[in-house]
Amino acid sequence: MNRRARSWLRTFGGVAILALLVRHLGSAAFLDGLRRIDAGTLLAGLGIGVLTTVCSAWRWCLVARGLGLRLPLGRAVADYYRALFLNAALPGGVLGDVHRAVRHGRDAGDLGRGVRAVVLERAAGQVVLIAVGAVVLAVRPSPVLAPIGRVVGAPGAVRGGLLAAAGAGALGVAVAALLRRRGRGGSGGRDGRGVRVALAEARRALLGRAVWPGVAACSAVVLAGYLGMFLLAARVAGARAPTAELVPLVVLALLAMALPLNVGGWGPREGVAAWAFGAAGLGAALGLASAVVYGVLAFAASLPGAGVLVVRWVARLRSGRGRPQIQLEERVLAEQGPPQWRP
Repeated sequence: MNRRARSWLRTFGGVAILALLVRHLGSAAFLDGLRRIDAGTLLAGLGIGVLTTVCSAWRWCLVARGLGLRLPLGRAVADYYRALFLNAALPGGVLGDVHRAVRHGRDAGDLGRGVRAVVLERAAGQVVLIAVGAVVLAVRPSPVLAPIGRVVGAPGAVRGGLLAAAGAGALGVAVAALLRRRGRGGSGGRDGRGVRVALAEARRALLGRAVWPGVAACSAVVLAGYLGMFLLAARVAGARAPTAELVPLVVLALLAMALPLNVGGWGPREGVAAWAFGAAGLGAALGLASAVVYGVLAFAASLPGAGVLVVRWVARLRSGRGRPQIQLEERVLAEQGPPQWRP
């Protein structure tokens, strides 16, 4: 019941944000964004989606390999597309990742490691997004930071805090590696052993010599793809500001997507985009329209996942294992519940 309550709360939060935006800005911003999307824009979004999905799947392969699990790239790409489509089509925005984690763990014979591989893979992307976002917001002057600086009473402290956040992320990684090296001796109790095991596993999956360069490169390319898609959406929505001025606003909207209050990814992204564009003097309606276009492009980029679902469903039915397999996966998903992290 607690998991269900949290899931409903997240969905309600996303709906409430969208309802407030419609109330204050009207439905014209939503409709204007949708009217501006053409076939060329959809194809561009689909192409960017191919790049980000393949790189994300490769990152998943590297993390799984670091945990001792086998995951071919072709299968990882198909599973990732399926997860993206389920994330975009179902409330909560995480059920697709739950599905691919459980499925891979079951097929690999280790459900726990399968789930941890997905959690660590998504965490790697979030760490890069937060670190790069903090640096961009701290280095690039933006009128968005001015209201925050006035609230805290020290505009310069905002940039200092953002740089500190970026440095804290790098420091956290270094501390984790140091604890792993020094944690081999001594008992420390059951909790201490559990922490050391978790740190050692995370270090192998993310910081191993054969893993971290690929994970970092993939995360950088994926982030660049997300930024490029959002900038494309802003241009389609009618933004004429220089790209350097739009990047901090886009970063804020992408960071907002990590908030666990959404309906298939919709909600905080649109709210923060409207606020950021409004604070920058570009108009809240333009920010909302840009986020709407981005949401449509992201959904279009996930549509190959629907094809993966159909093809595999037909294959299971033909093999005579379709319904029992589907029922088993549904039961496992119900028992696991959505995790407490956002893709």
